Amino acid sequence: MQDTQKKTSLKARVQKLGTALSSMVMPNIAAIIAWGLITAIFMAQGWFPNAQIAKLIDPMLHYLLPLLIGYVGGRMVYDERGAVVGAISTMGVIVGAKIPMFLGAMIMGPLGGYAIKKFDQLFQEKIKSGFEMIYNNFSSGILGMLLAILGTYIVNPLVVGGSNLMSKGVDFIISIHMLPLANIFIEPAKVLFLNNAIGNGILVPLGIQQTAQTGKSVLFLLESNPGPGLGILLAFMLFGKGSAKGSAPGAAIIQFFGGIHEIYFPYILMKPSLILAAIAGGVSGTFTFQIFGAGLKAAASPGSIIAILLMTAKGAYFGVIAGVVVACIVSFLIASVILKADKSTPDDSDLEAKQAQMQAMKAESKGQTLSKEMPTSQAAENSVESYASVKKIIFACDAGMGSSAMGASLLRDKVRKAGFKDLSVTNTAVNRLQDEQGLLVVTQAELAERAAQRTPNAMHVAVDNFLSSPKYDEIVANLKAVTQVTGNAAVTKATPKAQTPNIDHVDFAEVKTVNFIRHDQHMGTATMATSLFKELMNKANKTTPVKAVKISDFDDNKENLVIVTPAAAKNLAVRYSNIQVVVVKDLLKDEKLQEVVSKLK
Repeated sequence: MQDTQKKTSLKARVQKLGTALSSMVMPNIAAIIAWGLITAIFMAQGWFPNAQIAKLIDPMLHYLLPLLIGYVGGRMVYDERGAVVGAISTMGVIVGAKIPMFLGAMIMGPLGGYAIKKFDQLFQEKIKSGFEMIYNNFSSGILGMLLAILGTYIVNPLVVGGSNLMSKGVDFIISIHMLPLANIFIEPAKVLFLNNAIGNGILVPLGIQQTAQTGKSVLFLLESNPGPGLGILLAFMLFGKGSAKGSAPGAAIIQFFGGIHEIYFPYILMKPSLILAAIAGGVSGTFTFQIFGAGLKAAASPGSIIAILLMTAKGAYFGVIAGVVVACIVSFLIASVILKADKSTPDDSDLEAKQAQMQAMKAESKGQTLSKEMPTSQAAENSVESYASVKKIIFACDAGMGSSAMGASLLRDKVRKAGFKDLSVTNTAVNRLQDEQGLLVVTQAELAERAAQRTPNAMHVAVDNFLSSPKYDEIVANLKAVTQVTGNAAVTKATPKAQTPNIDHVDFAEVKTVNFIRHDQHMGTATMATSLFKELMNKANKTTPVKAVKISDFDDNKENLVIVTPAAAKNLAVRYSNIQVVVVKDLLKDEKLQEVVSKLK
């Protein structure tokens, strides 16, 4: 038992360390990409050589990027004071170093933040009133100076020696063509949510160091290659079962073009033997990269084919594309064999279960525990009245990039369609949240507790799957319900529309689409009603389009005429303000349907 606990503790510590390293790099990916583009375009061997602009390359590499990493590392530990001391401390390891001091920045940044945090805990409360500013400025300055000196004489030589050793080790592995074997460890680690730790915490710093020497690095491609994941999703498209097969096309588009690799992890968890397909794809892709001398100028983040091609070094496009294609084909072939051999009955609950398992594993990889109980503040999501004060919605994830951006985009689209055009919906990292009134924070479940701690006065809603959470529709419905309760004029007009049995209120001159509400549980009725109504329209030589759509999938304007039953009308009223509604007793044979047809174009 003790051995198991020790192993678990060690695993948690390794995961926590990897997350900390990647969290310092990820917020600075934009700066790394800027450096990579300047290098690729304006260096002597670039697309458009320019000696003046190329002068930016070395200062950005040796000073800007390490200082940014040190700044973020200090901020992670102790907000802005930690960030400033972390940056000062990082300067100590930069001076005199001939290599990019990324590893040194990852050490000195958090060390600076930790030192000033502990110093404040000891002395800040003892400072007399009126002397706070003097204490704050001089304590940070003096401590930063001492740490910079420490970095110059002690940390710098150690990091330089360690970096040179790692660089030589990587060069040796590449020289004997053994680099593809790294994917045997990288692909399973990705599914265990160590992808950011490996990619941004280890491969990116080493890749930048290699790029500074040779102009490109294959290390940027090891973790970001979208080929293995795409091959597995294509296999599910052709040979999968149930909801996994139906959702695979959308997942493939998001993974390959959006660069969100997390989306294919649940598919592997459904069938663990598919990890063999991912490994084989990764190994073959990296082997192809090496054969053709492929490499990127800087990190491709997210791991999208678009980002990869933008970062590809001059003359390396064929090798990069070949490696992605080979990885995709190999993983597709192996995954297809595994899926075709599967004789089990499809269970649509499998994918949802594995998505939940994925969230739990993701939480564990961040040193967190995924609790089924939400913080007390989460109860607010069930109270319509609590939405009355919402002025801003922020979607927060661990890094504030891929998943939160996608969640914010989905939610923003639903909010706009519901008529809330002035309601801000943005995304950020959970550790950047600022507590304020009128804020609704949407987070993934494993981050809910951290979000609640940082923003105790905000409303909090937790979601399991940021791509298709029903909570988004609940949020919109509650916002609509609040506007009705508070007497919003536009919504007040919508309520009688939904309840009125006649069609005199409809402005048919504005109607451009007729909609029937398609419920997942009663898809047949909506489809049949749509078909019958189209027949009536054809007989009357009318051309207005007729569609069966989900209740959340159309715009809130007068161009949409919705034909619903009384029960559905009530649900419709709390979601939309400006649509036009006709209520019928029977979607298939109500006499009002013929009257509606006669008035349409």
